Parts: sequence; structure tokens; C-alpha cells
Amino acid sequence: MNEFPTDDMTLTHIVVVSDFETSRDWYRNVLGAKLHREYGGTSAVFAFNGTWLLVVTGGEPTADKPHITFAPTDHPDVVDHSFTIRVPDCQAAYELLSARGAEFLTPPYDWGAEVRCFFRDPDGHLFEISEVP
Repeated sequence: MNEFPTDDMTLTHIVVVSDFETSRDWYRNVLGAKLHREYGGTSAVFAFNGTWLLVVTGGEPTADKPHITFAPTDHPDVVDHSFTIRVPDCQAAYELLSARGAEFLTPPYDWGAEVRCFFRDPDGHLFEISEVP
């Protein structure tokens, strides 16, 4: 391999959840991600605008990741990873996602150079919708 990354590589975001069925339904019905495949009632792969999202339940260390445990966050107000979705109209996206059941922290806020607002998945993972006027 002489290059990294190459055009045939994809990046997948792994999201660890506490309730698989609730999260699977939220990612499909609220976020609007397309369910690609499910595995044994513990994980699901979604396609979302050219990105893969892998929703999984927790898991203990394995031979290829010793000392690493996958677990949903205990502190949803402390964020170490979030998702930003750039939208053409933040207010319209806010209204549509709210109608689907997304619970926003605040309505869209206009910062001048950007209009944005934040919502969470069922486990508290933070999503942002952002419009650059």
C-alpha cells in the first residue's frame, strides 16, 4: 500500500448505545439514516449522506483491542465526539426533525456567520445542524 487513504476506503463512526431497538428506530425514523444491515440484535449499519454509522451495544475487550470496553456514556453533558450536519436551512431542518421526535437543546441560534442548534440521540450522543448563510 503506497497511499492512505485511498478512494476505495470509507470511514465508519461507531456509536455505542444502551438500548439497541430504541436507537435503531431513532437513527432510522428520526435522523432518517438508511438501514443497511443488522447483526444479531446488537448492531446495525446505517448509511447517512456518504457516511457509515455503526450502532452497537457495549462489549468487553477482545484480542484485537485488549483493555478497551465499549460502553454508552455515563455523562451525556460531557462530549468527546459529536456529529455536525450542514444543512441549507437550519429552521426548516429543525422543524422537520422536531416533528419526527428529535429533542433539541434550544431552537436554532443565529451567531451571524452560522445558524445552529443541537439535539441528542436516545443515549445522549450530540448532533448539530448548522447553516452557513
